[in-house]
Amino acid sequence: MSKRDPFMPPRVQRTGPALGLAVLAHLLLIAALAFGVNWRDTEPTSIAAELWSAVPQAAAPRAVEVPTPPPAPQPAEVRKPEPVVVPKPQAPAVPDPQIAIEKAKREEAKRRQAEEDEKARQEKLADEKREKEELAKKKAAADKLAKEKADAEKADKLAKEKADKAEATRQAALREANLKRMQGLADATGGPTDSGTALQSSAPSAGYAGRIVARIRPNIVLTDPVNGNPRAVVEIKLAPDGTIIDKTLRESSGSKTWDEAVLRAIDRTGILPRDVDGRVRTPIVIGFRPND
Repeated sequence: MSKRDPFMPPRVQRTGPALGLAVLAHLLLIAALAFGVNWRDTEPTSIAAELWSAVPQAAAPRAVEVPTPPPAPQPAEVRKPEPVVVPKPQAPAVPDPQIAIEKAKREEAKRRQAEEDEKARQEKLADEKREKEELAKKKAAADKLAKEKADAEKADKLAKEKADKAEATRQAALREANLKRMQGLADATGGPTDSGTALQSSAPSAGYAGRIVARIRPNIVLTDPVNGNPRAVVEIKLAPDGTIIDKTLRESSGSKTWDEAVLRAIDRTGILPRDVDGRVRTPIVIGFRPND
């Protein structure tokens, strides 16, 4: 394979034909110049004539001036042919190893930079993906918390509505019971001084007073001893269900200790039993003795 530089001029193999052509061209030029000068060297031929006339002669025309021919052109200077300079062949350029090394280093640096850029891009994509997943998890957790909160509020609301409904039902039943009790009181036939709740008064059974005393006596607690066997008479008012709503000491036993003990026992009892017919006798007056 030729190592010749393609940009160098072609080599001249033979100079003889070129020199011959140049000499021939110069000879032809010199001959043409010589021929152009010679054909103007001869003088122009003049012609003379005599005229004879018997009549008076007129003036002859004046002579016509013959123009002077222009000077012959000077032969052109013949230039000597310039020698053909044949360029010396140049040795093929030998690549510099340092340039190749630097080029390889630059290509390696470009390759590493491209790898680093691709790695950074992949890491950025991974970070964006993780951020999206975290946002999705947070949103799901927030939605779940909001749903649980809404469910809890709904359950509380339903429970409150249920409790309110139950309370309204209880209040309605209580109002209905009070209305029935008030209606019963309106239809009662007792006297002005009677304080019972029955529609009509009736005497208690024989053992009713004993049952009441038996219910109250276990609740009597003495703080000090009582002398003798004094009797305390107490009037007790009851509600339709037997609940004690009031008590009054009608006759004192003479012993403050015994009177207070009886009253405290009535408060501890709270509710008294109904009579054998299912009715509550009110008011009822009962006497209590320590030794009975």
